[in-house]
Amino acid sequence: MAPRAAGLPAPLKVRKAADRAVRGVRRTTVKISRLNASVGFPYRRPTVPRGVVVPPSKPTLGADYETDWARRRPARIARSIIINGPLRLALRTLAAPEIRGTDRLADLRALDTSKKGDDPPAVIFTPNHHSHLDTPLAITAIPEPWRGHLVVGAAADYFFTTHVTSAASALALNAFPVARNVAGRQTADLARELIEDGWSLVLFPEGGRSPDGWGQPFKGGAAYLSSRTGAPVVPVFIEGTGSILGKGMKRPRPGRTTVTFGSPLWPEENESTRRYNDRIEHAVTVLGDETLTDWWSARQRSARGTSPSLTGPEHTGWRRAWALSEHRNRGMAGLRRRQKRRWPKMD
Repeated sequence: MAPRAAGLPAPLKVRKAADRAVRGVRRTTVKISRLNASVGFPYRRPTVPRGVVVPPSKPTLGADYETDWARRRPARIARSIIINGPLRLALRTLAAPEIRGTDRLADLRALDTSKKGDDPPAVIFTPNHHSHLDTPLAITAIPEPWRGHLVVGAAADYFFTTHVTSAASALALNAFPVARNVAGRQTADLARELIEDGWSLVLFPEGGRSPDGWGQPFKGGAAYLSSRTGAPVVPVFIEGTGSILGKGMKRPRPGRTTVTFGSPLWPEENESTRRYNDRIEHAVTVLGDETLTDWWSARQRSARGTSPSLTGPEHTGWRRAWALSEHRNRGMAGLRRRQKRRWPKMD
């Protein structure tokens, strides 16, 4: 006769308890398996007959991620709380932005919009791009009423690679995916539909963050959309974010930034997309010169065709890095050495 459990030594007690636990887990697993087998479609995937090839399912990430839900009222309310609350506070602490040139948008506010209500027409904002801070800075700096009806073009291969990052980008920034490596008609059609529905866009014509602190040549996406929809382009220059959280930096370094808005641009009659894109890039270049110096000096250099290029000097290696350090010391990232201003003679 087997001894009672109470009289067993401690090792045997532990072994018997472990055996009972294993048997309990096995019984539970069998019950779950039977229950799962008894449940069919639509709670489980339908079975596929042999010899039948199932077509691949439609991709749901990257450029195919659906962002319509982020433009509905519940998401807009949540995004307004995020932008006007923790996001704005974090930017004030980290970047201390100074906003200039919003008075140049006064004419857009005064345009007759009786067909679409009291809101001004949709606008395409085209900032330069040096940091991940550029997007939240642009969103918080853009004045109302565009800020409340704003979408951001974000890289599909960076911000929309997983469901978590895709949902976070769409909710917090109202971002939609933009295919950078291919000329996707799907992205262009979506952007055009958004503009026609009255949504303003933030597009970075450089296509990505600067790899070395200097700017990159502009791509023609904004010029193309403006030509096709008639929406004006507002050039924007953001100064100082590259030294706070530039590409490759793991930790941000608090500093000061400036966001400068330029006058709106419209496509001219029979103007090609390439020529229009050159005008947009030149307008952002002049804003960058204005930010580092003053309005009058920047306009004089623009008239002479001697505005400092956004892409930096045509050198390689240490000479570009040396010129970049001097460039940043003139701006909000450094101690800001004011240049001597030359005002026009009034007599």
